[in-house]
Amino acid sequence: MKKAVYAGTFDPITNGHLWMAKEGARLFDRLVVSIGVNPKKRCTFSLEERLDMLKKTLKEFRNVKVDSFSNQYLANYAASINAEYLLRGIRTEGDYQYERTMRHINSDRNPNIVTVYLMPPREIVEVSSSMVKELIGPEGWEEAIKSYVPEYVYGKLIEKFKAKPPQQ
Repeated sequence: MKKAVYAGTFDPITNGHLWMAKEGARLFDRLVVSIGVNPKKRCTFSLEERLDMLKKTLKEFRNVKVDSFSNQYLANYAASINAEYLLRGIRTEGDYQYERTMRHINSDRNPNIVTVYLMPPREIVEVSSSMVKELIGPEGWEEAIKSYVPEYVYGKLIEKFKAKPPQQ
């Protein structure tokens, strides 16, 4: 059985993340979509909120499990759950540089873990959690973000920011 980990902050999950999870579910027998808790990142949503959004968004995929981990290298976490693969996305040259470095670091931690890269289609290549959050605030932001996030996540963003827009 081929098992992979697709890890990220998912703050919030976007249609780009959803595309990666769909492809991962298709390519692997088992996919664990896991939130890596990074204490250096200030998240908009709590870990519990992000886990909820992932579970609701990915519930249709029978071979996908949602999880989280902290204080571990990604390769060590993958090995701890018997995953052989890391699934990563590359959208830009900057992503490539970063992912190349991380691939070597993960290989140093565990040379048996294979990193698999996917490049999203053109229509979602620019979509990121940071981009979505940067669109929130100005008049009409609700419509501006709608096509970038899954429906459940859109509702959570409206709920969180409708009454009180983020501070600029």
